[in-house]
Amino acid sequence: MTSLTKDIVDWLLDSDPALRWQAERDLLVAPEHTWRATRARVVTEGFGATILARQDADGRWAGGAYFPAEDFAGEGVIVDDPNAQPWIATTWALKDLRELGADAAALAGTAQKLADGCRWEYDDLPYWGGEIDVCINAFTLATGAWLGADVSALAAWFPAHRLADGGWNCEAEEGRSTRSSFHSTLNAVAEMLAYERITGDMSLRATRHGGEEYLLERHLMRRRSDGQQVGDFVTDFIAPSRWQYSALAALDHFRAVAQLEGTSADPRLADAVQAVRTARQDDGTWRQGDAHPGVVWVRTDAPPGQRSKWLTLIGTRVLDWWDAAGIV
Repeated sequence: MTSLTKDIVDWLLDSDPALRWQAERDLLVAPEHTWRATRARVVTEGFGATILARQDADGRWAGGAYFPAEDFAGEGVIVDDPNAQPWIATTWALKDLRELGADAAALAGTAQKLADGCRWEYDDLPYWGGEIDVCINAFTLATGAWLGADVSALAAWFPAHRLADGGWNCEAEEGRSTRSSFHSTLNAVAEMLAYERITGDMSLRATRHGGEEYLLERHLMRRRSDGQQVGDFVTDFIAPSRWQYSALAALDHFRAVAQLEGTSADPRLADAVQAVRTARQDDGTWRQGDAHPGVVWVRTDAPPGQRSKWLTLIGTRVLDWWDAAGIV
């Protein structure tokens, strides 16, 4: 059970089903039938239902794979900043639905529709084959597994494109970098973990472990060369994180790894845990950081500077897991 006060627990439970079911499972340790019943509501109400309702007849959202089509009219969108990255095209809508806990059965036929008619903006490549960006390919790998698409060829892409220092970088394929990125590496390992959890296929586990070791060697937040924090983004906790790395997002990944593999917490996570603990407010909540603006189908969390239900859920379950491990 969580150490949160009753007031904060009630505040978390008074939420969209997408957040409530995770609070029931991860913080309250509710019976499985309880949180599964809440999770089933994701596709019929709230955030999940809103996104599902915006799917086009051809299986896409906003007429595009990663970006909206040029002739997309914008019906139903919420605009924070029209000049920022839009988060409404197919890849982002599916990623959101998967992470919110939507049942893939609600998207029956989508995998085939996208195989038939969705192409990447990059080189007009077929959707389930991925393209050259590791983050995009990672999202597509896990989403394809979730929807039952054949992503076996895409799975083979990750070990073949891992960099010499152990991770990945979205800028590597066009020769703009030969060094791994915290952002790209976490996206890659997190979605490989999701792929393994969904399919049971462990063929990428060694590759994933290599990327995780890249992060662990750097204590999730420091340059290996001089031990200094790699950037302000490490402690800029935001929800939804989209593609952005943070110590909190990385810790939540390692918590998920430990659950799947039955392993204990690595002591090298301690610096990141302390950063998360330091950011917790006196009432046990976390505040939204510099969240990404843009065009969305639905706002799922608080504006910057306000108490964040999602960050409070994630931060609490990370600290509960770490504290239960008893590492000093």
